[in-house]
Amino acid sequence: MIEALFTHPFLLMALFAGLAASITSGIMGSFVVVKRIVFISGSISHSVLGGMGLFLWLKRTFDIEWLMPMQGAIVAAILSALLIGWIHLKYREREDTVIAALWSTGMSVGVIFIALTPGYNVELMHYLFGNILWVTKNDLWMLLILDVVVIGIVALFRTQFIAICFDEQQARLQKVRVKFFYLLLLCLIALSVVLLIQVVGAILVIAMLAIPAAIATTLTHRFGKLLLFSVLIGGVVCFFGIGASYKLNWPPGATIALVGSALYLANFVLRKKSF
Repeated sequence: MIEALFTHPFLLMALFAGLAASITSGIMGSFVVVKRIVFISGSISHSVLGGMGLFLWLKRTFDIEWLMPMQGAIVAAILSALLIGWIHLKYREREDTVIAALWSTGMSVGVIFIALTPGYNVELMHYLFGNILWVTKNDLWMLLILDVVVIGIVALFRTQFIAICFDEQQARLQKVRVKFFYLLLLCLIALSVVLLIQVVGAILVIAMLAIPAAIATTLTHRFGKLLLFSVLIGGVVCFFGIGASYKLNWPPGATIALVGSALYLANFVLRKKSF
């Protein structure tokens, strides 16, 4: 694998992209797991198909060259996150009800626009199942910029995020603006989902976002260490996933997710034997 990284530049670029994605996914995955909102990431990842389909349709139909499916993914992800949060806070609906509605609506809208888009839409397959081997320098810069944004916001409001994740009622008593920080947290999760679509695709985002953090929760009870372990585990999963996909000639996104699942299962079995 090490030799292949230096002989195949696209593998090295893919590894850099995976490591960059691991930073944000490890950080935001920790909040997702602690707050028990894992399936929100699933809803957002499937609803972004509507944004990607719409932007691709606009690009092809009206010859708008600067429009890209990933731009539509970002718009759809943010809107979905805000809608989930707004309905939950305004009408006290359970997130799982909103998740089911957004999940099906986003997928339906995406499928319709893809069907209406002229031409062969093979590029969307990369976004559905991962296109890490096709990552360009511009994609890598976008990943790094998103990393900086997420790290900066989390560092600035870490205390408030932890407060609403563990006890919203207590956070209100401490004068924390729960509604604002809850919506901000969902928006950061949405950005993480879009970032991870580059690595494992929209369908497998849940695995990359939740599994490293879930494993990390078994290794420490301190939130600071949880963030660090989640990032490191995500990086390890990406490294061995890319290596396995190269050796076995398997799809890289699915292989990365499979390595993560195998690591989670192994950790679960080892912990069970230790008790």
